[in-house]
Amino acid sequence: MRPADRGAAMVFQSYALYPHMTVAENMGFALKMAGVPKAQRDEQVGRTAEILRITDLLGRYPKELSGGQRQRVAIGRAIVRKPKVFLFDEPLSNLDAALRVNMRIELSRLHKELRTTMIYVTHDQVEAMTMGDRIAVFNQGKIEQIGGPMDLYNRPANEFVAGFIGSPRINFIDRPEAGKAPMPHVELWKSLTQSAHPDARRVGIRPEHVSVGSPEQGVRATVELVEQLGDSAMVHLRVDGIAALLIAKIANHEGALTAGQAVGLLTGGSPKALAFDSQGLLLTAS
Repeated sequence: MRPADRGAAMVFQSYALYPHMTVAENMGFALKMAGVPKAQRDEQVGRTAEILRITDLLGRYPKELSGGQRQRVAIGRAIVRKPKVFLFDEPLSNLDAALRVNMRIELSRLHKELRTTMIYVTHDQVEAMTMGDRIAVFNQGKIEQIGGPMDLYNRPANEFVAGFIGSPRINFIDRPEAGKAPMPHVELWKSLTQSAHPDARRVGIRPEHVSVGSPEQGVRATVELVEQLGDSAMVHLRVDGIAALLIAKIANHEGALTAGQAVGLLTGGSPKALAFDSQGLLLTAS
């Protein structure tokens, strides 16, 4: 089968619009090359423009459009062909943060409306989590895991998937070396592995499953940095014996914290903790 007959439409990071053509001409160009009559072309372009809410842009040229509008036109150029499958390769990478959020919503709406298979390549795990029905996580060309967004989030196959899925990142804690590790490290490990597999060599705990109290209430830690997000705060914490800073996501009503303050880490017995073996494979949720 010739590539042109496979029913696949591609949308890339680069919009690749013809600058000398209007939006309508750009969207209808593939149909024109395929010999589709002008009346039919105009009808399909008009219907697609309505779906994408860009009818008022059909007479404009690419230089007169914003980044988000250009991306809509590029998507429209693919839709107008009525493909069997869409291939998206980092289509939102050139947009600013606000536009990316809006376009994520638009693409999700479009997916439901068109009911057509969409294969979407991205390095942004937020895009994967919010837009995907099924996610394939690749690592250097190898598929690490395939599953639904929450399957990957709650039951990652290994440390790579656990570290990739989730924002902010998951906290990893290595098994303390017997007789040498500082007490806070040992106490934190014990609190996270109360029912873990005995072969666990590392555990992961997501920031939203860590809370902060007084030093007497939990594992002693020191606040290094507080990132205010309005409704919540990301608290970066230093635990003696653990090289990387740990992150706790807390509600702002839990009290103001400042850098250098001594606190206690609370994990509530950590039913959400994930245990990994020496190969980085998931053992069990503790």
